[in-house]
Amino acid sequence: MAEQGYSDAQSNLGLMYEEGKGVAQDYVEALKWYRLAAAQGQAQAQYNLGLMYDQGKGTGQDDVEALKWYRLAATQGQAQAQYNLGLMYGQGKGVMQSYAEAVEWYRLAASQRQPMAQYNLGLMYEKGKGVNQDYVEAAKWYTFAAMQGLAPAQYNLGLMYDRRKGFAQDYAEAAKWYRRAAMQGHAPAQYNLGLMHDEGNGVAQDFSEAVKWYRLAAAQGIAAAQSNLGLMFGKGKGVTQDYAEAAKWYRRAAMQGHAPAQYNLGSIYGKGEGVPMDIFRAHLWFNLAAANGDTAAVKARDSAASNMTQQQIVQAQKLARECLERGYKGCDRFLR
Repeated sequence: MAEQGYSDAQSNLGLMYEEGKGVAQDYVEALKWYRLAAAQGQAQAQYNLGLMYDQGKGTGQDDVEALKWYRLAATQGQAQAQYNLGLMYGQGKGVMQSYAEAVEWYRLAASQRQPMAQYNLGLMYEKGKGVNQDYVEAAKWYTFAAMQGLAPAQYNLGLMYDRRKGFAQDYAEAAKWYRRAAMQGHAPAQYNLGLMHDEGNGVAQDFSEAVKWYRLAAAQGIAAAQSNLGLMFGKGKGVTQDYAEAAKWYRRAAMQGHAPAQYNLGSIYGKGEGVPMDIFRAHLWFNLAAANGDTAAVKARDSAASNMTQQQIVQAQKLARECLERGYKGCDRFLR
């Protein structure tokens, strides 16, 4: 039927070639059939054709051509095309950047319950991009997306309750939404949920539960979670006290430039807790923490310096400076 000119059949055949269902996967062939259907005004084919140009599948990547086909599909009410068109305007891809235009396309897609459009519309209201800043409106759109299970929206909704933006502050409600996002593997939500269990905000204080969520977020590279996990091991909160494990997690956060972890790592080198006592490394980490804005580290660094030779101080300062300049890359050899 596709060869007889039926646009729906052409669109479906294009999809079969794109996904390799019933035929060998062939993006060029998919593009051909999408183009034939799109030329007849078939909205799904127009969207899919735009996506092929957007992603450079079966053709060279072409933002202008992607924009053209997204627009044709979007004007027919295709929600995903409306969302993608909003992205193009928001990012200035293939068109002059316009947050106001992005908002209008997000709004059209959001009204059709497209969850990412609802989330992005919430972002635009929260940040005041293309619209007047309005936390209540932002919270409304985050809620719509969160109710559909979108983890970033659930996390942002938790933040709104946590920080009293668009709602009265409600830690219990914040914890509820953080948990829903955290259960989907959203790392910042895992960290925030750990923090709420650590401090007893909105949930019963439970150090073991805090450790559980810090560990999950830390494994995904969240520096604050790594630092807090180090604290839990260092103080024996929710886990058996283990200075070596504390040092491991402080170091991971410190190597991301996290000042509190750098300070704590300096402290354990100064005391020899979980690592050999090493005033040189203590000074180095205190110096890095001070450079990253930790005011307590200044006094600690100067105290360490009182037990060092001038040559050692100069060398520690040199290494700290080089480490900052490199963004901590290649610093492992002298920061361990």
